[in-house]
Amino acid sequence: MVPTFVVWECRVPSAFPFPTTSDFSLAYWAAAQAAAPFYRRGIMTILKQHNLGLIGGLVLTVLSGSTALAGEAADKIFFNGHIYTVEQEQPWAEAVAITDGRFVAVGTDAEIRKLAGKNTEMVDLEGRMAMPGLNDGHSHPTDGAIANLFSCKFEFTATPEEIAEILQECVRRNPDSDWIVGGRWDSNFFENYDIPSPREWLDQYSGGKAVYFSDDSGHNGWANSKALELVGMTKETPDPKGGTIVRDPATGEPSGVLLEEAQILMESQLPDWSGKQYRAAVIEMARIANGYGITGIKDANAREPILKAYHDVDQAGELNIRVAAAISTPYGHREVPLDYERISRLQKEYASDRVNTWFVKLFDDGVPTVSRTAAMLEPYIHDDHFPENYRGQLHLSEDVMTADVAELEKRGFTVKIHTAGDRSVQTALNAIERAHEISGRSDLRHELAHSEFISAEDLPRYKALNVVADLSPYLWHPSPIVQSIFDAVGEERSRKNLWHIRDLLEAGAPVLAGSDWPAAVPSMDPWIAIEAMITRKDPYGKTPGVLGPDQAITLAQALHIFTVDGARALKLEKVSGSIAPGKSADLIVLNQNLFEIPAEDIAETKVEMVVLAGNTVLNR
Repeated sequence: MVPTFVVWECRVPSAFPFPTTSDFSLAYWAAAQAAAPFYRRGIMTILKQHNLGLIGGLVLTVLSGSTALAGEAADKIFFNGHIYTVEQEQPWAEAVAITDGRFVAVGTDAEIRKLAGKNTEMVDLEGRMAMPGLNDGHSHPTDGAIANLFSCKFEFTATPEEIAEILQECVRRNPDSDWIVGGRWDSNFFENYDIPSPREWLDQYSGGKAVYFSDDSGHNGWANSKALELVGMTKETPDPKGGTIVRDPATGEPSGVLLEEAQILMESQLPDWSGKQYRAAVIEMARIANGYGITGIKDANAREPILKAYHDVDQAGELNIRVAAAISTPYGHREVPLDYERISRLQKEYASDRVNTWFVKLFDDGVPTVSRTAAMLEPYIHDDHFPENYRGQLHLSEDVMTADVAELEKRGFTVKIHTAGDRSVQTALNAIERAHEISGRSDLRHELAHSEFISAEDLPRYKALNVVADLSPYLWHPSPIVQSIFDAVGEERSRKNLWHIRDLLEAGAPVLAGSDWPAAVPSMDPWIAIEAMITRKDPYGKTPGVLGPDQAITLAQALHIFTVDGARALKLEKVSGSIAPGKSADLIVLNQNLFEIPAEDIAETKVEMVVLAGNTVLNR
């Protein structure tokens, strides 16, 4: 039986062109399906040619259990599956039908098979679990792919002996290069290993080349003598505001370790990658992401060469992922407003069909590891290398941040602010509240990236200000980087305040999840994070114990965060995030049913198929 559609209110603008949007609306699509085949094809042609969105006031009610094409066969049908839709009214289905890259029917095998024609592609799921594609709401994926393809890379857990061996191999592989760049070393590396002069230690394995390695947080660096020489960093170079050039206590010479803005001094003078390398990295990052079932990703700090690479790859029809790109702004201490005209130029110049550039990244502090660069309300544990009662530093004052956010709101940008410490979280919330009053807007759902430490009084402000807690559950388990936080902040205080997602959810705060890869985590594998959200144990099985078991959440909550909530953070909630008629046919097929296995096995999940807008981009 073909389902019946009733249009019970329809107000259509009197003349073309219709108002436009980047996505076809569910209402438009449903109206098209209800029409006869000839008219449906005609409507879809108009929609595609004019990029039309929702006609004002069009409201439809579907009176049957599944949506279908009236009198026309589907392009593709997936059947015989356990399909988790993440839709409250119909959470599970056996089959889906797809036409023109959109889901047009969701239901039982019997219902959906009726939509098959002689040219319909039939895909047997063989009882496997399928679900919407996942979204990584905070990553640096092209930087990660660049590191994989072109840099000198080693694991966070690498020992001095392993780093020496890898560095020497990188030197041998790059005889014509003046620089060896890569990483990433563990936050506690120089706490765990006695290396009196990190600079000289690198020198002995560098073959005369300049060497620079970033750490696992992405906020601190390690350079050899040649690298320091090439960028002009000497004994006389003053510490930049908001950063530290760690020095040899006997000579005052740079030791080779660079914290926060001292790292930026170094990185600003490193040779950049070529446009060809950036484009190769974009294609590689999409391949990596698809392999984990990710169909949408937010680049949390997209510099102009990365923006251009996204745009160029998409224009070439080779971008197999949807990208939200947060336009990069200067890192570190700043007392002057941003160049808003430049940001608006970049937004217009590099936007494309699958690249949304209506996002901006700000930085307000560092990380709460032994480097002690996150801004905290209470002092860190005393360390002789830092002043008494040290609380870290803010990069931006509340006034500067308020001015930036208010102007960006007026221009329509959603802002992601790096806030790891509870003082930076509080400052950002204050600034956003003031910015709302100035701009008159509170609809843009700004994001506080990491939100690692949050004071009790600030928890309800996320909901009140429509601010998203941008979380990295990939770290929510005992690990070396968590131990580094314990060493700096104190274990009892950390366990009491660190990554309290259940408290956020109970306070009604909007949340999203992101990997932050390649910082802090070895991969963007979301199944690691989903397991950690539920168990709060190390999914890798390397570090015993549990981190905040009282903050564990359910599988359904975790999947909702990685699908629906992630799509909303990427401004894709009308397009993706769940399986429903009218939405883009973004679907992943898994090797195991997540609801039928122990939570401790979720990290072993493998993705066997990825479909993006109806096209299979991965099948293994």
